[in-house]
Amino acid sequence: MSRNSVKGKALPKGWRKVKLKENESQRSIRVNLSTKKLKDFLSESIKNGFSPICVGQPTSKKILGLGALTGSGLKLDETKWVSESNTEVDKFLIKQGDFLVSRSNTLDKVGRAAFYEGRLKNISYPDLMMKFRVDEKKIDLRFLELILQSYHARKHFMRHASGTSGSMVKITKSVVESLEIPLFSLGVQKNIVHFVFTWKEAIEQTERLIAEKEKRFKWLLKKLISNQENNPKWHKRKLGDVACVAKKKPLQNLSDKKLLTVKLHCLGIEINKTSFNPRINPKGRPYFERKKGEFLIGRQIFHNGGFGIVPIALDGYIASNAVTSINLNLDRLNTDFLFYSFSRTNYYKKIGHVMDGTGQKELSDRQILDLSFFVPPLPQQKRIAQTLNAAKQEIALLKQLTQKYRTQKLGLLKKLLAGEWRIKR
Repeated sequence: MSRNSVKGKALPKGWRKVKLKENESQRSIRVNLSTKKLKDFLSESIKNGFSPICVGQPTSKKILGLGALTGSGLKLDETKWVSESNTEVDKFLIKQGDFLVSRSNTLDKVGRAAFYEGRLKNISYPDLMMKFRVDEKKIDLRFLELILQSYHARKHFMRHASGTSGSMVKITKSVVESLEIPLFSLGVQKNIVHFVFTWKEAIEQTERLIAEKEKRFKWLLKKLISNQENNPKWHKRKLGDVACVAKKKPLQNLSDKKLLTVKLHCLGIEINKTSFNPRINPKGRPYFERKKGEFLIGRQIFHNGGFGIVPIALDGYIASNAVTSINLNLDRLNTDFLFYSFSRTNYYKKIGHVMDGTGQKELSDRQILDLSFFVPPLPQQKRIAQTLNAAKQEIALLKQLTQKYRTQKLGLLKKLLAGEWRIKR
């Protein structure tokens, strides 16, 4: 077998084969890539931008805002207007093929980079960004954008960022120039770009489908539950007519107890992911154990969609009495139907004006039981809940699929950029 081949196939330019560790199969071969620094690909030196005084009225001149660099591209609606009389800004116009890098930002955002496709005219870049161009005979522009937005580049920029402020750090031109770029032939670079954009399109198509499904869900929610005041089969009820506040004994020992949280915007109940460890304090709120299927209401956040049903996976978790548990009369009220009835934006948002308190306002148990809504017969409640559950589950599965696509894309891209995998077209 040729010294520069793997299983009889020629290696791409810049690849070399190395032996694996002794405890791995000696018959297998992996490849390590040669690299060069970004400065070796530059056709124009890196240059800082200029930040003029902006104006509030539309002009023919624009400048990018720092938020235009999103980490995955360039958001061209993040712009400001510049006075027509400002000629200094004309020295910092960007053109198609330029690369922009955030040189000062928070640690998680510094070094964000993107390729400018040239969609806007007469637009400049600010002082907190850097601009450069590369030799297209040496490197594909889209391939370099992938490198700049990769995990490898993020680690490089974050590791070399410095600053006295904890909220804003900076990177220098030399930091950008020293970024290691793997050496591939232009053909292999284009293959990698084609691969990544195929995955990107699949992700975007799924996201568009999710947006359509969410729009349909809102339509269903309105059609099935809202505007039923004149329906003779629907009757107005107070929550206290069909439910009561659960009476529970405060916990005396919180060891090994896990905390749950009620999310905003009707996103339900989940594990509390903060580092906060609940403790019993005689002057603080008591804690109670919550069981699967319980309907929980965040007393301070109901008007922001803070309520939900305890899922099976969180059975036995705890919450303070800032969260009220409701026992429903299941012969008269379906739990899921109640959740969807409360989930209407024009319902839960209006509750804010009845909340008591001079500081942090919250609903009392009495106010919770006084919440009123229209209710159809129980069989119809169940049919409505089943329809909405199915629509919601479809959206959840699509979101899971999208996340899997993203994870797989990142994993495969990492292998491609490391030279571990090759693409055939």
